[in-house]
This record gives sequence, structure tokens and C-alpha cells, in this order.
Amino acid sequence: MSLRSRITGTGSYAPETVLTNSDLEKKVDTSDEWITERTGIKERRIAKSSETTSDLCLEASKNALQAAGLKAWELDLIIVATMSGDMPMPSTASLLQKKLGAKNAGAFDLNAACSGFLYGLSAADNFIKGGAVKRILLVGAEVMSKFIDWKDRSTCVLFGDGAGAVTLEPSRGKRGVLSTHLYSDGSMWDFICLPGGGSQHPPSSKTIKNKMHCIKMKGNETFKVAVRTLEKLVVDTLKKNKVKPSELSMLIPHQANLRIIKATAERLDLPMSKVAVNLHRYGNTSSASIPLALDEVVRAGRIKKDDYILLEAFGAGLTWASALIRW
Repeated sequence: MSLRSRITGTGSYAPETVLTNSDLEKKVDTSDEWITERTGIKERRIAKSSETTSDLCLEASKNALQAAGLKAWELDLIIVATMSGDMPMPSTASLLQKKLGAKNAGAFDLNAACSGFLYGLSAADNFIKGGAVKRILLVGAEVMSKFIDWKDRSTCVLFGDGAGAVTLEPSRGKRGVLSTHLYSDGSMWDFICLPGGGSQHPPSSKTIKNKMHCIKMKGNETFKVAVRTLEKLVVDTLKKNKVKPSELSMLIPHQANLRIIKATAERLDLPMSKVAVNLHRYGNTSSASIPLALDEVVRAGRIKKDDYILLEAFGAGLTWASALIRW
């Protein structure tokens, strides 16, 4: 029987501080009605000034390891998907490896923005299927609040902080990751970007003055591409696996915009009862959004053995990705 990678444990963590739409009304020219109507977001979690991305990773990882019945020293590899790591070097995954005490694990970061968790899932899946490793910890985590211009109402209302983690192990049979699909179009890189801090625009008084270390976004353009791209992506993913939309038990989309999520569900003729939605409580947590939502539905008992689960995401790059899992 074919070797597959299978998710054996899930975990998540969100900071305690809640920032509501009403709170934002006091910071910027916006309103709860405006934010809710355009995004579906009501509140988001915000990390403390002392909290780092690896701190959030640690809590989510502990929960995932406990759910899988694994010890940190049993891990062979740690992958952290993030665009808001603790520092440019070393990797946040290495810092997490130290905090966990995962002394036998290799570690690296991966950046595909909001699609990062699914890019990481594809990498982990291939590591396991190729026989290179047996036990992988995959984390999607972001502290987006530290890269926000709180005077820019087009972005500050969207993002929140959080982390989600899964453990993956080899399995023989029909259950596990059936396929992953990765795409990118760098010609639209400036639709969502954080231009400062890299080799093109290294930190300087100019980059700080021009707020180049904050997220920039062309919202309307991004929305149009996301809807069109994701509708095709989910249909193609199911076709390639010869799975009918009616056979899906759960759609777990990237939590960016409720209108995009509803459009994708309608394309599959899925009722919203089969769609995981938590962006009203967390906002857009980028690479953390899918594993955070996955952990919630798993712990709520909404996913059963042999269920077909479709994951999909769209983000900066531009990047988009999907994965079909038989639970």
C-alpha cells in the first residue's frame, strides 16, 4: 500500500489581548459596520510587546505534540511557515527547536505568506513520502501586529496574531495527504508586500520614515484575483483526485475575507456548515490561519475518520495553494 504522510496531532495558540472593531474606531477613521461588511472580521488577537513569533509557535507546538502523543526529542524535522519571524537570522524554527528541546530535529523556515502553511505541508509530505524523515512538526505562525501601520485603515483592520501546528507521520493506506498543489505569480508581487528590511531596501532612516517596514496592500486588485484563482483551484484539486464536491466533509480556507470564503463555497455548492470560519474572532493571521482553524474543527469533533478535507489559501507573492486530505 502507498506511503502517505498523515496528520497525527493538531494544536493552536492565540495571544490573550483582543482588539475589537470598536477599539479600532478610536485609532483610525473606520467603523465596526464598515469592517464587518467588507471583511467579516469582528476582532483579532494582538501579541504583547514581549511576545515573539517563536513564543506563539511554542504554545501551539506543545498542544500538537500532546495530541499526537509525541515527545519533542522524537521529532526529526521542524518547519515553521512565517513572514514575521523573530529575526532575519537564525530561523524561527531553530529558536523553536531550542525552546522545545527537540535535540534530534533539523529546522528551517519557509515564507510563502498566507499560503505558507500549505507550502510547508507539501514539503513535509514529500520529506515523509521520500523516506527522509518520519516525524515532522509543521507550524504556521505570525505576529502581524508588529508590521502594521496603525494609521492605514486599509490594512490595520485586517490582520491578527496567532499560531497553529500539526505533527505528521508516515502511514500506509488510504488515509493521509492525498495531494498538494502550489502556484505563484510574481508579476503581482506589489499587490501585498512588506518592502523594507531586505537587500533591496535595507533598514535605514529613509525606510523607517516611509513606513516601508509595514505591510502594503492593494485590496481591490487582490480581492478580484483571489476570488477567480481560488474558485478554479478548488475545482481542479478535486478533479485531479477524482473526488466530487459532494464528497467533501470540510473546507478549511485561509481566513482573509468572508466574501472570498463564501464565493469559494458557492463554487463547490457547499453549505457553510461544511466550511471552517473563525476570521470573525482572529482576523487574517496569514500562515497561521489554516492550522488554527484546523485545530478548532478537530477539537470540536467536526472531522471524522476517512473524511475528505480540502485546504486552500491565497497570499502575497502572489502565491496560492491547496491540499486534499483523507482524515
